[in-house]
Amino acid sequence: MVRQDQLIQQSLSLIKHKFLVLSGKGGVGKTSVAGNLAIALSKKGAKVGLMDIDLHGPDIPRMLGLKGLVGVSTDKRMVPKSYSDNLQVVSIESLTQDTDKAVIWRGPLKIRVIRQLISDVHWGRLDYFILDSPPGTGDEPLTVARTIPDARAIIVTTPQEICLADIRKSINFCKTVEMEIFGLIENMSGFVCPHCGKPVDLFGTGGGFRTALAMNIPFLGRIPFDPKMVECADAGESYVDKYPDSEITKAYNQIVAKIMKG
Repeated sequence: MVRQDQLIQQSLSLIKHKFLVLSGKGGVGKTSVAGNLAIALSKKGAKVGLMDIDLHGPDIPRMLGLKGLVGVSTDKRMVPKSYSDNLQVVSIESLTQDTDKAVIWRGPLKIRVIRQLISDVHWGRLDYFILDSPPGTGDEPLTVARTIPDARAIIVTTPQEICLADIRKSINFCKTVEMEIFGLIENMSGFVCPHCGKPVDLFGTGGGFRTALAMNIPFLGRIPFDPKMVECADAGESYVDKYPDSEITKAYNQIVAKIMKG
């Protein structure tokens, strides 16, 4: 344990900014937000590491079109998969031969694996470290809070009230474990009909902004809904790469500007 703590501190000392992307509820597009934020940051010239700590549903590799196992360096540490020159990715899926096999682990083992992904992966020097957490406030985000005390939270929600109720739990979780909240993102916020061109509020709109205002946390922005996002995820393609002039990509770039500013 002492040796691993030393390796964790050594690894984290080479990383400038750490962000945990989380949500109190599944189905809000948290993983697509984490992946596209990481890609958008890397396209600005930043060195980025993306770690998928959703151990039971690791979707990051498939969304980014990454296949195969991680490599091993000469010093016996894991080498992340490279999405691009500026973006490295590690997921539990990159450590398993059978990607369709269920991961049936209890808390202590999950905690150990997350710590190992930080200590035993050769991340090197990074400008940004993005961690994609599973829904809820369980072992995974708690492990990050305890292991990376300077990590900041980016909370993802959709506009409807049933989701916002769970998001308020995520906000209170961060306050309880003393994790700084960098801000809240309202995902799937509005949709422009491709036939008539009129905006449609599929899940409502503005709920994320009102929640951020009421709970006194920064609001980072709204990301519209676009069916092409689903198509890109299924095909293992980056939306922000494929549709650089879209409203969604513009929204991501505006959020990334806030991240890079501070």
